[in-house]
Amino acid sequence: MSHSFVPALEPGASAVAHDDLLYRKVSLRIIPFLFLCYVVSFLDRINIGFAQLQMKHDLGFSDAMYGLGAAVFYVGYVLCEVPSNMLLARFGARRTFTRIMLLWGMASVGMMLVSKPTHFYALRFMLGVFEAGFFPGIVLYLTYWYPARRRAAVLSIFFAGVAVAGVLGGLVSGWIMRDMGGVMGMFGWQWMFVIEGAPAIVLGLLAAFYLVDGPQHARWLNAAEQAHLIAQRDEDRPSGDAHASRSFMQALRNPRVYLFAFIYFSLTCASLTLNFWMPLMIRDFGIHDVLAISLYTVIPNAVGAVGLILIARHSDRRGERRRHFAVCTIGGGIALSLLTLHLSSFPAMLAILSLAAVLIFAALPIFWTVPSGYLSGAAAAAGIALISSIGITSGIVSPWVIGQIKTHTGSMDNALYLLTALLFVSGVALLLGVPRETRRV
Repeated sequence: MSHSFVPALEPGASAVAHDDLLYRKVSLRIIPFLFLCYVVSFLDRINIGFAQLQMKHDLGFSDAMYGLGAAVFYVGYVLCEVPSNMLLARFGARRTFTRIMLLWGMASVGMMLVSKPTHFYALRFMLGVFEAGFFPGIVLYLTYWYPARRRAAVLSIFFAGVAVAGVLGGLVSGWIMRDMGGVMGMFGWQWMFVIEGAPAIVLGLLAAFYLVDGPQHARWLNAAEQAHLIAQRDEDRPSGDAHASRSFMQALRNPRVYLFAFIYFSLTCASLTLNFWMPLMIRDFGIHDVLAISLYTVIPNAVGAVGLILIARHSDRRGERRRHFAVCTIGGGIALSLLTLHLSSFPAMLAILSLAAVLIFAALPIFWTVPSGYLSGAAAAAGIALISSIGITSGIVSPWVIGQIKTHTGSMDNALYLLTALLFVSGVALLLGVPRETRRV
């Protein structure tokens, strides 16, 4: 392979220009593949939101049963997330991501076999076990390549993948469920799990050959480029006991890890609500055709994908995180509360939902630049996974609580008020809980 894309630094050359070229080369090599993997992983995670439009009727599941099934995924995810990230730090990204994608692909395809609630719960649990560590693994993996000042823009691409998965789900899932139903005697939702789960298996096999564990293993970089990336990465890492832990146990004793975990919990309660319940929310706006519902979900997700990238890049340019995060979470909470007005205008309700999607999705990459810039060494693997695994317990709590609220009240209004309060608190917590002297990004 050619090593001539980025020339060696010359006296008097612009360091910024050379940095930009080098990081562009890195991004073109690793980001598209990881982005595709993340889109597929999230599509396999959220397609249950589309499946419910038929699955609950075909199998006789209630909203509460569906909420529990959506939640049990995160039980397995939480239990295995920290061990998975520690294995990545020990055995490398290539083997870890290969294992994760192969296993979750097989579990996702296996969802076609669900016929009873126990099958549903067991496969959702195993899907969580197998996928655990993938997202925090990406966050950790990016710290091997990018300094903190560049991470919000890079992370925004992956969080755009959440919205892109919603777009793909909206475009493809409804069509599969409507037009594939009855083919070979299978329900439409069964075909959806097979067709959308298979790509993860293919990508898992490709990852074994395509990914490398870090700059030092990248044969598509020359020695000077490898050394420059490693130096930039190491200079960026905080030092001293006040900023970083050296072991998993020290990460456990770091109180700011738990502050970050609470903030992430609050934020993901809202984002997961959009991921899992958006099709049902649009149905409550007055749309009843399954294909039309899935197509309308494209709009909030597409707007959210563009908006979060623009907001994250603005945060990078300004070098500011706390106020950007607070504006996104508080604004997103206000947008969710406005959905309880139940306006008679469908375009107005869809616009409010799209605004909520933009602000809530944009808060995610901004948030992750803070702990990833604060932790390093052993704390980067353990701390990031611990924050993610504690925070993502929202996936256990939120779908179950919302399912219970909707089953017993027939409305999501009380759930939306609760989410609004959590978003407000998370914005204030980051604004006040990260002192100026520890803000590195």
